[in-house]
Amino acid sequence: MPVKIRLQRHGSKKRPFYFIVVADGRSPRDGKFIQKLGTYNPQTMPSTIQLDRQKALEWLEKGAQPTDTVRKLLSYKGVLYLKHLLRGVGLGLFDEATAMEKFQKWHSEHEEQFRKKQEAAMRQRRAQRNPPYQRRDRRPAPTEGSEG
Repeated sequence: MPVKIRLQRHGSKKRPFYFIVVADGRSPRDGKFIQKLGTYNPQTMPSTIQLDRQKALEWLEKGAQPTDTVRKLLSYKGVLYLKHLLRGVGLGLFDEATAMEKFQKWHSEHEEQFRKKQEAAMRQRRAQRNPPYQRRDRRPAPTEGSEG
């Protein structure tokens, strides 16, 4: 039974919202699944990804194959990097404490970049929503010879 980690579409028409699920490769996209790992909302700026890192790592170690999009999401959240580090621990290249230290360093740098991206998006949204107020010139006072 080939097991896949893939997206399950929810949400209304033209407003997608996805569950990240582990499912049998033969089941339909929105059909039966084995376990829900998280959610992905591409509508927000930047996209919102909620993921249980430990469950995803367990399923990857069991041999579940992520789809292309889910592979990018797992990479973005650091699950694939953590799997890579833990494989190095298994091969005896370094100990688990060093691996977790490397991951924490990467995670803090990644969170800082994400925070900057989020602040830039908020500034851009604010600038579009509240354009600077431009004062209109007042009409000149009517002169004695003109009627108005």
